[in-house]
Amino acid sequence: MLPSHTRREFAKLALAALPGAALLSPVSRLGAANASGKPNSKVAGVQIGLNVPYSFANPIMSGDDILKNCVELGLSGVELRTQPVEAFLGLPAIDTAKSKADNAQELREWRKSVSLDRLKEFRAKYETAGVLIEIVKVDGIFGMSDEEIDYAFALAKALGGRAISTEISHKEEELKRVGSFADKHQFMVGYHGHATTTPAHWEAAFALAKFNGANVDLGHFVAGNNTSPVPFITQYHDRVTHVHLKDRKFNNGPNTPFGEGDTPIAEVLRLIRDQKWNIQGTIEFEYKVPAGSDRMTELARAIKFCRDALAA
Repeated sequence: MLPSHTRREFAKLALAALPGAALLSPVSRLGAANASGKPNSKVAGVQIGLNVPYSFANPIMSGDDILKNCVELGLSGVELRTQPVEAFLGLPAIDTAKSKADNAQELREWRKSVSLDRLKEFRAKYETAGVLIEIVKVDGIFGMSDEEIDYAFALAKALGGRAISTEISHKEEELKRVGSFADKHQFMVGYHGHATTTPAHWEAAFALAKFNGANVDLGHFVAGNNTSPVPFITQYHDRVTHVHLKDRKFNNGPNTPFGEGDTPIAEVLRLIRDQKWNIQGTIEFEYKVPAGSDRMTELARAIKFCRDALAA
């Protein structure tokens, strides 16, 4: 009964196999461990994270496999989607003989009845390995019942998160409704924007609830608004839960390897560093893997780009 993914890109990426190439050489060059041997991607006070399992192109990847990859990459923080968490809790598979509405109703009933006590085990496994679940991505939150939204906030808190993320809505009533739950739980919701999202869309959300926030996707912002996101982030830094790190070109240009597009990734990371804002820099991998390489190698290169930017 796994809920459907709301992003077309994720569905497309899920069709690609995750290459099994060894990562020891690229990752070892990162120097991405602390004295205890645990991963450490907090650089100069800025937490470099990864949107998972999205960035691994595998929406059904288990929590254990996600953790293994993160440790191998030297990552100590993530934005984790709920799908592997609910699978860990025993979410039944979708019954293809039933209608979409019936499956959705069964999902609602399951969420009402499931105990979140086992999340202590899930969280402990991650934290013992040195990986913090800072952001919890909840797909389809606007279509959830009141009980399900409360459940989503409880799940995010139990995982140790400090914010929920979800795709932004352009409907005021939806932003107001979810924002009322965010205010009730005193827990931020970072609305993720695409190239069609303007600063005005986020400002409308901010006006509706104190705990409505922004997940600013730097690449999409540049591609759609044809300007730097730095002024917006500077003005509303207290509302920014995290920024998605990807490189795109102006005028709805393509995704590129880090450093080859028009997105000021390094500038934004240094701004967060210098201002000491609690904003995770979350890599969201979307560019085409070059011939002769593989996804994990490219992720290691993106992480190194961010480390180098913060060391400058």
